[in-house]
Amino acid sequence: MTPPSAASAPGAASAPGAASAPGAASAPGAASLPARADLLALDADALTALTNRGLVKRAARETDREPPRLSGGADATVVADFSDGVRTELPLGGLDRAGCSCGAVTVCRHVIGLVFAYQTGMAPAAETEGSGDAVSDPPVDLLPAAPAGSPGAAPLGPDGEEGAAGSWSPGEFSDEELAARIGARLVEAARRTARAGYTARVRRGVTPVVELASASVRFLVPRDLGYVHTDARAGVRDDVVALAVWAFRAADESDPDAAECVVDVGGSRTEPTRDGTGLEAVVEFAGEVLRAGVVHAGEGLAAAAAGQLSGLERAGLRWPLDATAELADQLGAYRERSARYAPETVADLIAELFARHRAAAAGGGNGARARVLGSGEAAETPLRRVRLDGLGARVTAVDNQRRVEIFHAHATTGVVLVSHRHWTTQDDGAALARRRSGGATVGALAGGVLVTESAVRSASRVVRVTTSRISQSTVTLTDSSWENLPPTLLTHDYAELAGELDRMPPRPVRARVRAELVRVLAVAEVGDIDYSPGSQRLTVEIRDAQGRAALVTATHAAVAPGRLDAVAAAFGGHRGAVRYVAGSVHRSGGILVIDPCAIAADGPPIVPDLADPGSLPSLIAAASVPGSCTGDLEDGVGTDPLVDAVGAAREVLAEFAHSGLAHLPPAAVGRLRRARQALAEVGLHRVAAALDGLAAQLGPDPGTKAVIAWVDAYLRVGLAAELL
Repeated sequence: MTPPSAASAPGAASAPGAASAPGAASAPGAASLPARADLLALDADALTALTNRGLVKRAARETDREPPRLSGGADATVVADFSDGVRTELPLGGLDRAGCSCGAVTVCRHVIGLVFAYQTGMAPAAETEGSGDAVSDPPVDLLPAAPAGSPGAAPLGPDGEEGAAGSWSPGEFSDEELAARIGARLVEAARRTARAGYTARVRRGVTPVVELASASVRFLVPRDLGYVHTDARAGVRDDVVALAVWAFRAADESDPDAAECVVDVGGSRTEPTRDGTGLEAVVEFAGEVLRAGVVHAGEGLAAAAAGQLSGLERAGLRWPLDATAELADQLGAYRERSARYAPETVADLIAELFARHRAAAAGGGNGARARVLGSGEAAETPLRRVRLDGLGARVTAVDNQRRVEIFHAHATTGVVLVSHRHWTTQDDGAALARRRSGGATVGALAGGVLVTESAVRSASRVVRVTTSRISQSTVTLTDSSWENLPPTLLTHDYAELAGELDRMPPRPVRARVRAELVRVLAVAEVGDIDYSPGSQRLTVEIRDAQGRAALVTATHAAVAPGRLDAVAAAFGGHRGAVRYVAGSVHRSGGILVIDPCAIAADGPPIVPDLADPGSLPSLIAAASVPGSCTGDLEDGVGTDPLVDAVGAAREVLAEFAHSGLAHLPPAAVGRLRRARQALAEVGLHRVAAALDGLAAQLGPDPGTKAVIAWVDAYLRVGLAAELL
């Protein structure tokens, strides 16, 4: 903030006609205050986003108890004189332009109090003018409530508007206005990103939102760049403001009527240049792994993997970098004979690298290339003060390594972020829940509300909370507030969620974001509960308000011994009626299936993986209720011929990657032909033909054609598995 000018020092006489106590029924002089639409547009949630919750609550209390005297200054400046002698001036351009004699270096409570006092003081004038938009007293209880038009807010009308502000678009801002706000240097930095191309999700409404891979941007006040909020820490990624404005321009041009859309911005819309995709060396490396096989991958391939990682890091190709790092880790895991090695994972990663290379080479402009390659995304972005609602956790074990993934709903941006914890121990989930991390227990982080100023977010939506003496983090255990989550996270209509899954691009070319399919489902009714002893799987049928069904399936794991009992206790009514269930969703047999990571009934959320089995009744035996809720899922993939055929083909192709195309055992071709026959018998003739193409290329010295044939076959099999 800048200090007040000498002409407006504390104690100076107020301008004639200054507003009296703004809480009065009539405000003498209110009409003489400058008209400031920006101040009237700021609600408590917007002020909280721009500052912090505690500051807004304190300012609301103090203003309600003893409001300041308001007056008008030059150039539409609003001046507030407080009873303690503090004088605050707020010119046009945003809260950070304010000057206050209290000496604060950032936005202080006096600035927020000035806004509240102005809103209350101008309310009678607004009523007199018949605008119908009078501003009510500022709320003191500022627990989460989404601003209108933001994710989670009340839906807009049929015309996409909610009042006069609903028709505006941030695309209206000119580049000159952007340069005046964030500086020419940052605008030029944004132009470099735009020249490479980037992808953004645009959400229209009274509060327009743009979600970028590394940050989100909200335009809190119509047609005013002074009140743009990003979750990136101030001064770190201010160029995202320009990227967000340009994303709206692209959306206004390509899809002006959609409430939400994904746009590719910038770059050239011509065919790929002679420079290629940047993945040529990577796919050559992946092809060599496929020819040699993981079994025969020596130190030379390990060294080659390290070189590929360095090149991808320099090129800023985030998604291929992540995939190559995982492939290198799998090669290392096999050499170490670690349980984290899986042939299916190696096959998935090899096929993904080829798929991204092909998609990037197919044209469609640099924006599409950026979506496939993750180019131009910052590796990490420090965030401002954020609130993260715990959506549960997943506990996994590999040898003596324990890994806990904690899922956090970031309601402001409508996405799920993931934080990781690792230990070398033999503890189970219940013991891990009591371990402390960053001043709070794992159980509290998984089921509580984290408010922090020390979060750092990666492009893949992994969030890391750093330790700092200055930036504090607090965790609060409360009853679930999931009802306030935005529609991008909270699903009331299972059919809509199924449609969203159907519209997603194939997994090998999607953005590599963690927990991309973690959602919260509202539960209107609980149906049959069934336990399968053979597979140690508990299945619960749930329905939405329209009667559409989904399945909650939880499978026993030694590292989470209380998982099944916790799910059974929750859905059996031992913790009250289940209202919501959070977890990773997918489709199987035409029905939604959710693997639960948290359940909301009465009290704080239940986190099955962290549950203590000793504190729960053993309900598994009693949970077996005859019914049709599990259908063909009862015993997994052994019951559906389609699933069997696709699964067998995928297993055979993964074994080829494990052994290597140049080192296949004599029986491998026979297994491939049997898998091909099974696919043809269930009607998947194109997939079967892809396996024929691979068989034709196999020989003692398989070359590039054999590698391409394997990739074609595996991608077709993988896509078929996604569609089942």
